[in-house]
Amino acid sequence: MLTISFSAADPLAPAGDAPNSPEATPELSAVAQLGRKMFFDPSLSGSGQLSCASCHSPAHAYGPPNDLVVQFGGPDLKRPGIRAVPSLRYHEHTPNFSIGPGTEMADNDPPPPEDVAPAAEPAGDIKVASVAKADANSAARAAAEANVPRGGLDWDGRANTLQSQALGPLLDPNEMDNHSAADVLERVKHAAYADDLKKLFGEHIFDGPELALDEALFALVRFQTEDPSFRPYDSKYDAFLAGKAELSAAEARGLKLFDDPKKGNCSSCHIDRATRDGVFQPAFTDYQFEALGAPRNRDIPANRDPRFYDLGLCGPLRTDYTTAAAYCGLFKTPTLRNAATRSVFFHNGVFHSLEEVMHFYVERETEPAKWYPKLPNGEVDRYNDLPPEYRRNIDIVDAPFDGKQGDPPALNDAEIADVIAFLKTLTDGYQPDQPSAGMTPAAR
Repeated sequence: MLTISFSAADPLAPAGDAPNSPEATPELSAVAQLGRKMFFDPSLSGSGQLSCASCHSPAHAYGPPNDLVVQFGGPDLKRPGIRAVPSLRYHEHTPNFSIGPGTEMADNDPPPPEDVAPAAEPAGDIKVASVAKADANSAARAAAEANVPRGGLDWDGRANTLQSQALGPLLDPNEMDNHSAADVLERVKHAAYADDLKKLFGEHIFDGPELALDEALFALVRFQTEDPSFRPYDSKYDAFLAGKAELSAAEARGLKLFDDPKKGNCSSCHIDRATRDGVFQPAFTDYQFEALGAPRNRDIPANRDPRFYDLGLCGPLRTDYTTAAAYCGLFKTPTLRNAATRSVFFHNGVFHSLEEVMHFYVERETEPAKWYPKLPNGEVDRYNDLPPEYRRNIDIVDAPFDGKQGDPPALNDAEIADVIAFLKTLTDGYQPDQPSAGMTPAAR
C-alpha cells in the first residue's frame, strides 16, 4: 500500500505556480497569512504527517499530487478514502446547496422525485394522445427543473461554506483523523503560530473554544479567498476569451464539438462562457448534480464489499437525503479547469486519462460491454456502481448518452482528440509567448 507524506516545501512546484510554502506573503492579510501556515501544517493531523496541502497541492492545481485513486490518511497514513480528491480551485462562486430551479439550467437535469411521475398517455384519438404525451413530458421536465440539486462543496455538496468544508477533512478518520473539534483546537493551541492567533483575535481567544476554532477556520478560508493562486484564470482559453490568444485548428474544432448539443454536448453542464455582464469568467460547471453511471472501481478498498455503494447525495458521507431515491447516485459536476493535469477522474477515480473519460461518455450506451462486467447469465451489468433500484436516475436522454447499443458513438477518435486538445487550453499558467502543444506558428 502506497503512503505519501509531504513537507511544507514541495520541490515539484513549477516556476510561476503558487508558492508551495507556509511562509507569509506581503499581498495577503495577516489573517490569510495565518491561514496559509495552517494549510501547510501537518501537525494538525492525527498522524502529524498530513496537511491540507498533502492532498491539495498548489503545484497540482490544488488537487492530488499523485495518481492514486483515493488518498490515504488516518493515524498511520494507511486508511484509504472512498472518493477521489477534487481540486480546491475555482470555488469562489459556488452557490449554497439548494434544491430548486437555478439561474442557469442544464439540459440534463436529474429526474423528478419518484412521487412526481408523468401522467399516463390516454387511449383514443392519436392527436389527443400526442398532445397528452407532450403535456406529460413538459410536466415531467418542469417537475425535474423544480427539484434540481445544485451548489455546495464536496462531491455531494454537503458543505455550504469553506469553513465547514475545511473542518470535514480535519475530522475524517480516513484523512486528518481528529476525533473531535476539541482535538483540532488543541493542535492549533500547540502550533508554532498559536501566538499569531492571539495577536489577531485577542490574548484570551483560547478561553472560548468554539470561537477560537471558528477564527482558526476563518483564517484558512481567508487564505483560500485572498490568495489568487486559487483562482488564477490564466489559461489559454482565458486569454482567448480576452482576445489575447488564438486557438489552434484542433482546439477550435474541439471547442465547437464541446458546444455542439448533438455531439459532445459538454457545455450543457460545463458552462464555457463568461457571465453576460462579463464580470465572472466561466468556471466550467453549472454546479448541478448528475448521475453518469461511472463503472465501479474495485481499486477502492470500500468497493470490495458488494454491499457498499457510494450514493453521492444519498450518502454515506451526506446524511440528510438518504431517503431521497431520485437523488441517489448523483454527484456534483466538477470544473473542467486543469482537467488535463489530473491523473484520476470521476468521484471514484475509475479513469486515469481524458481519453478514457471521453470514450466512456460516447460509448457507454453504444458499447456497454466495453465498460461494464457481465453477469453470470451473460448480460452486461450496466451502471454496476449503483443498486438496481437507483439506475433509473442515470441520464440516458441527453447527448452523448442518448445512443443505442450498436450505434456509432457521438464522437469518433479524431473528434475526441480535438475535444481533448481544447480541454488542454483550460490548464492554468499559459504563457502567451510560447505556443501550446500542437499549435503551429500559423495558428498563433
